[in-house]
Amino acid sequence: MSLRIRLALIFALVAIVTAGAIALVTPAIVDRGFRQAEADARGGSQGGGLGPGPREGRGPGRAQQETTAAIVLGATVAAAGASVLGILVAGRLVRPLGQLRDAATGVAAGDLTRRSQLAGRGDEIGDLGRSFDRMAEALEVSDAARRRLFQDAAHELKTPLTVIDATTTAILDGVYQHDDRHLQTIREQAHLLARVVDDLRTVSLAESGRLALQRSAVDAAEVVRAVAKDWAPRAELAGIGLDVELRGQPLTFHADHERVRQMLGALVDNALRYTPSGGTVVLEARPWEGQVRLAVRDSGPGVPAADLPHVFERFYRADPSRQRSSGTSGLGLAIVRALADAQGGSVGVENVEPGGARFWLQLPSPPGVRGT
Repeated sequence: MSLRIRLALIFALVAIVTAGAIALVTPAIVDRGFRQAEADARGGSQGGGLGPGPREGRGPGRAQQETTAAIVLGATVAAAGASVLGILVAGRLVRPLGQLRDAATGVAAGDLTRRSQLAGRGDEIGDLGRSFDRMAEALEVSDAARRRLFQDAAHELKTPLTVIDATTTAILDGVYQHDDRHLQTIREQAHLLARVVDDLRTVSLAESGRLALQRSAVDAAEVVRAVAKDWAPRAELAGIGLDVELRGQPLTFHADHERVRQMLGALVDNALRYTPSGGTVVLEARPWEGQVRLAVRDSGPGVPAADLPHVFERFYRADPSRQRSSGTSGLGLAIVRALADAQGGSVGVENVEPGGARFWLQLPSPPGVRGT
């Protein structure tokens, strides 16, 4: 039952109790008043002009006053009783708000596990409690993600710093020769540090909505072919086929051209890392639910089912054995998701038969353009 109906019923109950009490008491008071008036009248007539009777001074006016006073007293007592009843019932309604206040105080103090305990109610207070619980849960998840981000970022930054420190220390101590090979190691780790920092900045700007975007109508066929051309040498060196597959019309979407190339390139880079030599990576483009879907399909081992919901998270690695010194920041797919969200798009991943995975990127069509 809604809170509005409950409050209306409380007011109605107070009114009914008051009216009922008055209705019960008033007839008795009026009857008593009439009997008293009649008695006064009889007493006056028995005096027969021989002087004032035993009820001298008590006439209809006095009886009316006493009756009115009795009615007012009865109404006051009835209203007081009904008010007490209303206060008791209202207290039952206010008590859940106290629970919600205590839960909010706990969350404000940093206890993000606090919940309202009101989710089982079927009224507006229950709706408020469920909304509060969802907010607290979102804050808890966000806080856990923030803590995990700091931990992962510290680890990602610490690894190349450790390598740089160990290499330079060994050179200074004479353990390593001061040659180009060890200088190259230092240079590669410095580049990895710079890439992690740049990628973190890109994700942060995209998620906060402060990333500068130059949106325009983009030809999906053109951008897919350009990305395939960019990555063809890497694929050829790895012995992997790189194909393009275009299906349907129109293939125009509204986004930042260079950012789309960056996102699609990150997906191709990821596919090439997991596709064995002799395999194939296919760049796809097709209309999809009024938008345009770009996808990268590989013939690798696919993504374990347990990892599918997490592959776009920051620093998440489906293969724990992958070396962090491989030149990747662990933020490639997180950047893809952040850039897609910033441009009104979406991302996803699915395994395909007979083997491999398809990472897709869906972007909105320009106004007035709808695909089929």
